[in-house]
Amino acid sequence: MKLLRTILIFALPLTAAIPDAQRNQIDTATGAKGSYTEAEDVYRVAFPRTDVKVTVEGRAMHPFMGLTSWAAFTPDAHGGLMVMGDLVLFEDEVNAVMSAALENGLEVTALHNHFFFESPRVMFMHIGGMGTAEKLAAAVRKALDKVKEIRAAQPLPGSKFAGGAVPETNSITASALDGILGVKGQVNAGMYKMAIGRKATMHGKAVNNQMGVNTWAAFAGTDASAFVDGDFAMVEGELQPVLKALRRAGINVVAIHNHMTHEDPQYVFLHYWGKGPAAVLAKGLRAALDAQR
Repeated sequence: MKLLRTILIFALPLTAAIPDAQRNQIDTATGAKGSYTEAEDVYRVAFPRTDVKVTVEGRAMHPFMGLTSWAAFTPDAHGGLMVMGDLVLFEDEVNAVMSAALENGLEVTALHNHFFFESPRVMFMHIGGMGTAEKLAAAVRKALDKVKEIRAAQPLPGSKFAGGAVPETNSITASALDGILGVKGQVNAGMYKMAIGRKATMHGKAVNNQMGVNTWAAFAGTDASAFVDGDFAMVEGELQPVLKALRRAGINVVAIHNHMTHEDPQYVFLHYWGKGPAAVLAKGLRAALDAQR
């Protein structure tokens, strides 16, 4: 039996290496020359951000120090490829690039900062996906082309969201938002806020809304010109549908990360910011809530 097990082990096929044809497809589609790591069977392409100079504490940061976008490809368990990557983005690039990634079949799995005291501010967007070399590499290229398009139109990163300024005075009509969102919100000095609790357990203890396991939205400004900020609490399978719903509604995603560890189920949290008529923003949020259901 021991000999038979040994024979079977050596008879099992090894994980197929990424062939030259697929590597060439990735190079052609992304416009970069990748490098192959045989020990891990990974083909990786990199894109240093040299178009905008970044400083930390006033000191120039070389792309080698973590300002390089990359995408790495490896065979998946189903005969195709898997891609993972990290895109180095400025604030005015994030949401357009996110939409390009989502529209071309990639997943967006995290959005956060890597530095403090940098100028201009840099965000990092992690991506993933599975499919053919051609499809995945083309999707990565679409996201990177969006960066080039934005920087060609405006060489220096922007400093505010698109759209006009929201009035300093607050006069949000709560009843209208209650009706759209299907909840009873709170009112404070003309502002409006709602929260929807979610259930989890941590270290054997039930946690809910007041412990921070919630989706919330806060509106300020007027019915005609408002901004909304807030947070979505999502289990892993809800993240991509919620992202797509928010981006279709023109609502900006500003962070994707975790708030806790050891919770069950695991939650991912998404922070957002939108500007426009209050009812339109609420309808966009309602679409994202419906995507969770």
